[in-house]
Amino acid sequence: MRSNLWERRLGDSESNNKPDRTIDGVSYPGIIKEKEVAQQQYQRAVSRGQTAGLVKASGRKTEKFSVSVNIAAASKVTFELTYEELFKRTFGKYELYLKVNSKQLVNKFEIEADIFEPQGISYLDVEGTFLTNDLLPLVKKSFSGKKGHVSFSPTIDQQRSCENCTTSLLQGDFIIKYDVNRDSPSNLQIVNGYFVHFFAPKNLPHLPKNVAFVIDVSGSMWGQKIGQTRTALKTIVEDLKEDDHFNFILFESSVTAWKDQLIKATPENVKEAKEFIGNITDHGMTDLNGGLIKGIEMLNKAHESGSVPERSASLVIMLTDGQPNVGESSVSAIQENVKNATQGRYPLYNLGFGYDVDYGFLERLARENSGLARRIYEDSDADLQLQGFYDEVANPLLTEVALQYPENAVSDLTQNSFKHFYDGSEIVVAGRIMDNDLKSIIAEVNAQGAENEVTFTEQADVEETVKAFEEQMYIFGDYIERLWAYLTVQQLLEKRSTATGDEKSNLTAQALEMSLKYKFVTPLTSMVVTKPEDADNETAIADKPQEVDADPHFIIAVPQKEDALCFNINEDPGVVLNLVRDPVTGIIVSGQLIGDKKSSNDAGPQNTYFGKFGIVNTRLDLRLEITTEEIIVQNGIKQTKFKWLDEVILRQPGFTLIIKRKKSVEVSMDDGARFLVVLHQVWKKHPLHRDFLGFYTLDSHRLSEQTHGLLGQFFHPIDFSILEVHPGSDPEKPDATMIVKNNQLVVTRGWQKDYRNDAQHGVNIPCWFIHNNGEGLIDGIHTDYIVPSIF
Repeated sequence: MRSNLWERRLGDSESNNKPDRTIDGVSYPGIIKEKEVAQQQYQRAVSRGQTAGLVKASGRKTEKFSVSVNIAAASKVTFELTYEELFKRTFGKYELYLKVNSKQLVNKFEIEADIFEPQGISYLDVEGTFLTNDLLPLVKKSFSGKKGHVSFSPTIDQQRSCENCTTSLLQGDFIIKYDVNRDSPSNLQIVNGYFVHFFAPKNLPHLPKNVAFVIDVSGSMWGQKIGQTRTALKTIVEDLKEDDHFNFILFESSVTAWKDQLIKATPENVKEAKEFIGNITDHGMTDLNGGLIKGIEMLNKAHESGSVPERSASLVIMLTDGQPNVGESSVSAIQENVKNATQGRYPLYNLGFGYDVDYGFLERLARENSGLARRIYEDSDADLQLQGFYDEVANPLLTEVALQYPENAVSDLTQNSFKHFYDGSEIVVAGRIMDNDLKSIIAEVNAQGAENEVTFTEQADVEETVKAFEEQMYIFGDYIERLWAYLTVQQLLEKRSTATGDEKSNLTAQALEMSLKYKFVTPLTSMVVTKPEDADNETAIADKPQEVDADPHFIIAVPQKEDALCFNINEDPGVVLNLVRDPVTGIIVSGQLIGDKKSSNDAGPQNTYFGKFGIVNTRLDLRLEITTEEIIVQNGIKQTKFKWLDEVILRQPGFTLIIKRKKSVEVSMDDGARFLVVLHQVWKKHPLHRDFLGFYTLDSHRLSEQTHGLLGQFFHPIDFSILEVHPGSDPEKPDATMIVKNNQLVVTRGWQKDYRNDAQHGVNIPCWFIHNNGEGLIDGIHTDYIVPSIF
């Protein structure tokens, strides 16, 4: 047995949410749990010497995580991590960074990227720090219309650092850069009741800017750090435009300013500034509070005196490598002082040089003042990092940006007001659409520009937007909803970092609830992967009912094996299948299939789902019809109708019905049968999918031994054996030989969704998949279970 730990840094807007582990040829999906619960489950598995994995956020935010792995003796383990990323646009392009560090020659090394952008791709390029003249021709890139493709696949010999070397050239960054067509300043995407608004206007005149550079020159900045700071500042002042205003405020044990006020960036002043920068030296302690207050007061005076343009963008850029230790050293007091000084007028950008800074404090300080923090790593390129950050904020185009949407039609907006908008960047806002009958959505953006107040209006037709995305089906489902959820969780965590008391508790609870619901690894949650013999997984399998849901897939729990079997039934819309039939108790359950809406570009077989269930109890003269629209109870000659909008508990002799509004119907019979029907609602304007139902048996212990049907036959114990696990056609899903009911079948390891407790996202249940409509597992063939009607 051995344990390993490694760390991975994601981009600031990445979120990892799907690790799977293949243990001895069998795949097990990761499960998101509260951080402490996941840690306990992982430790239990480790203490037993079992293979297990734990993924957790290792910082205050979600962009850095650690992976702990414990490998049981004589086990073979493959770990696969899938993550999602919201690209951040900077300098007019999106960038995907791939860190490559193979450390050895790889038999099959391949990078392949497929890009789909509804607006169309305008630019695509690839850079790599390790791409030599010999490797460059191996990079293949192309784009046309909405689609782009990049591939890089060097042979072993092409990877070698020299002709006979065993070391690899492939160490460094592989960067894919692209941008989209921007025919209008805004792009609205609307899918499944959620929308996202991308705002990135172009060809606007630049605003003059007023910058207070607040620089730490304490003794800890000595050597390379102060030298790199001088180099970066000289380059930055050279980039200032003549209508910009600036000043330098230096802080150590005391605070000094280069000039008494902000001055214009004339060639003469820039030359003098470079001479001043060249003479900056390090000494003393760190009066961070004094430096910031001095810089903010200088901006305040400049605006009060009218010495800077009325239409201009003012900001504070502060660089420090340590913690406050002279003057005001309480971080909470400094936060309060700075907040009172800025009064929300100027964004504060904090640059933390190295690892001796209290980076959490710098983040809170910046966030409370409409800015952000950035870590500058102590390395040979630190001066370039400083310049790179400045370049992001060097060209303000708009101030006081507010994005507005129809009040009664949308809710739960993510952040929709911003102090500044910079050239080459992008603002992203997401929200929930409340009006299901909404035919179009109008987004209005108001801001202050270089010459006047500006307004941008974008209207998107819901139906047209849906059709535009039909080409690339991954955009459907919960893509935009997850983007909204990710932004919301990030902003809840940011607010939580500066909150106290009940407010902090409430924000923590909200962020935790959403992290668990959407399966995000955050500082509040972790993802754990263990084999089913773990106690938690044993319980999950033991409690698992027999069920059928979605397209339609059947899941058969086999508690004595601590495992599950699954199969699909492929039939045409309108077909009725018998699920449960007990001649002794008189209980019968059947379901009718429905299909997707027809699509003009869908030439393949149509997906089917259950759209109607009939539940009969002949002893009680009871019929229950459940559709996606209503629930009809027929008791003798008496008929009662309910809608899914109702919240109902109906008790009659021998029968109980519980309707949970827009979620589920639970049916209990005194004969010992308890069933659950789950409602799946999709966006009513979805071009393909429609509402459907899932069926779960919660209790069947009093049904007779004569019970049969596609599900009912599995209410009795079933045994099987798995032999010869081996790679299948899908490298993520191994095949095996199964012996069941005296049949020898080829089966595939995978998982299906259980939607009992979460109708939208479900929980992955590992299972062995039986092909060909369950042939060899079910008695007879699937067409034997087709019946004329649900009653």
